[in-house]
Amino acid sequence: SEPPAAEDLLKMRAKAYDVVLNGIELGGGSIRIHRGDVQRKIFQLLGLSDEEAREKFDFLLEALKFGAPPHGGIALGLDRIVMLFGKFDSIRDVIAFPKNARAVCPLSLAPGGVADSQLEELGLRIAKAKA
Repeated sequence: SEPPAAEDLLKMRAKAYDVVLNGIELGGGSIRIHRGDVQRKIFQLLGLSDEEAREKFDFLLEALKFGAPPHGGIALGLDRIVMLFGKFDSIRDVIAFPKNARAVCPLSLAPGGVADSQLEELGLRIAKAKA
């Protein structure tokens, strides 16, 4: 079948959920798009060219070619649970992989770079530090 029309996709609501304990979010999840044609249409509506979608999400688009049942999941933040049960005030007291003083993850070297088009879309610009 054909993917829904753009107007119908723009009216869709997320099927998402959160787990909250004493006002602290412990995790969340959602039901995912399981049709490749719908996912491609969503990427188009978000302004991604076919080339950008393939560059960033080819693994997903390729997998969806083979079909997938409706599916979802949930991810719980074990560090947040430990923080609450350990009665710590901050997640920094229990997090396994904190960022260094320059806000860089020593394992993945995140954050990574962003494309100029992403900065423009968000109305951001990078200013060089004054010497």
